[in-house]
Amino acid sequence: MAAILVMEDDLETGAEIALELGGCGFAVEVVGNGREALVRARCARWSAFIVDRMLPELDGLSIIKALRAEGNRTPALVLSALNDVSERIAGLRAGGDDYLAKPFSLGELTARIEALIRRPASDEPATLVHHGQLTLDLVARSALRDGRNLELLGREFQILEYMMRRPGQLVTRKMLLEEVFGYRFELKTNLLDVHVGRLRRKLDRADDEPLLKTVRGEGFMLVAHA
Repeated sequence: MAAILVMEDDLETGAEIALELGGCGFAVEVVGNGREALVRARCARWSAFIVDRMLPELDGLSIIKALRAEGNRTPALVLSALNDVSERIAGLRAGGDDYLAKPFSLGELTARIEALIRRPASDEPATLVHHGQLTLDLVARSALRDGRNLELLGREFQILEYMMRRPGQLVTRKMLLEEVFGYRFELKTNLLDVHVGRLRRKLDRADDEPLLKTVRGEGFMLVAHA
């Protein structure tokens, strides 16, 4: 069983993360103090760390730097309410492997942890997501198709990242509304269709093969071999 150490000083957030990951089959331990978290990280074999940016006594980036200096390459997902580009860069340069801004979707957090655990060990954190002709830069928040800048807005970028992590799979409207937009109730507007429509127009020029397909009555699919 994969074991996750959650370094989070907000009790409610820590409990929600533990409940979500526990329900997905992970063994989870939550520690709310930075110095104690560093000790626990050193004392056991973990599959991944979830590290809050701001912790009492020792901040999250200092913890990651200390572990990396010791040769510990356990994947680390950084959580932070600070969401500007400079903060994301700081988190990744400290040795973090991924960065998730608060507030976040628990489903997205779980998907990111699963992806980090599946990823082969590397000396450098992965900041790019590739799928065929598409490339996302998670730090710069930029998207390219065949080298062409797509100039995506925030929600468009999030939708595309979500789809690129599930190529060839049906992504339902409910999944996108819950995991990307954070809605836990039925939304009776065309909000999702507007964002997907804008994304599709930016992805596909007139002579391009369409990458984002609509599955009528179900949702959307990113073609498996882009």
